[in-house]
Amino acid sequence: MEKINYSAKVKQALSDESPIVALESTVITHGLPMPKNLEVAQAMEDSVVSSGAIPATIGVLDGEIHIGLEPDELERLASSKSAVKISRRDIAGALLKKLDGGTTVSGTMTLAEMAGLKIFATGGIGGIHRGNLTDVSADLPSLARIPVMVVCSGAKSILDLPATREYLETVGVPVIGYQTNEFPAFYSKESGLKVDFKLDSPVEIAKFAKLHWELGLGSAILVTVPVPDEFAIPASEMDGFIDQALEEMEHLGIKGAASTFFLLSKVSELTGEKSMRSNIALLKNNARVAGEIAVEYYR
Repeated sequence: MEKINYSAKVKQALSDESPIVALESTVITHGLPMPKNLEVAQAMEDSVVSSGAIPATIGVLDGEIHIGLEPDELERLASSKSAVKISRRDIAGALLKKLDGGTTVSGTMTLAEMAGLKIFATGGIGGIHRGNLTDVSADLPSLARIPVMVVCSGAKSILDLPATREYLETVGVPVIGYQTNEFPAFYSKESGLKVDFKLDSPVEIAKFAKLHWELGLGSAILVTVPVPDEFAIPASEMDGFIDQALEEMEHLGIKGAASTFFLLSKVSELTGEKSMRSNIALLKNNARVAGEIAVEYYR
């Protein structure tokens, strides 16, 4: 496809069949303020490199898809005030209108598959919203049909986690717990929900992925990694902050695409930025784990 641009390092890695980890970019454009967003994006790429793989941050600039961003392109996206959020449904429109944008989980999965990338690291997936079971993130149907491994810390804890976990089971997405039996709740290590399989090493996870896709099972594989111990926030503590943020969001009449950003920002404010530190720690840790899995997968 003529509108796909590859960074020099990603192009070389594809040619050499070296391990590559895709990274999303809405965390850069909509997740964190400048300059923290650029620092975290660079730290995630460094985490992938430290594990022996090549990072491929995916984004859209001037209506062209970029698989891997050069340093100046990463900085441009991080400082953009006009960048839009690009989900799977928005890709064609963003290209047509020549927009700049950060790709969500579903958008990144879609473009990673186009580029032949199999491993993708993010913070947490979208899911089903609390109090509205019809409000379903595009991430969930994308996980059902796109054969890419998504390494994350579960679904964002502002969501309805039991309903989200049930959806994943219904559509046949295997949920792996990396060294855990419990489905992580983003900021928290515990959710009270179980994973399908506990696997304890990147080697095991890479073998699982190869078997899953060799069998023709066309879904994604969700690998859930608990937030590092020192940055974990107990679920009982987080629930109070989330309930307070939800009440304020309802009072202000905030709905739709703006709700996730509002809730994450409000929770960060209520926790005294403890949740932001947790978010950043799990992003870097997930990138590292994804890199280790990619090294084994591409052996």
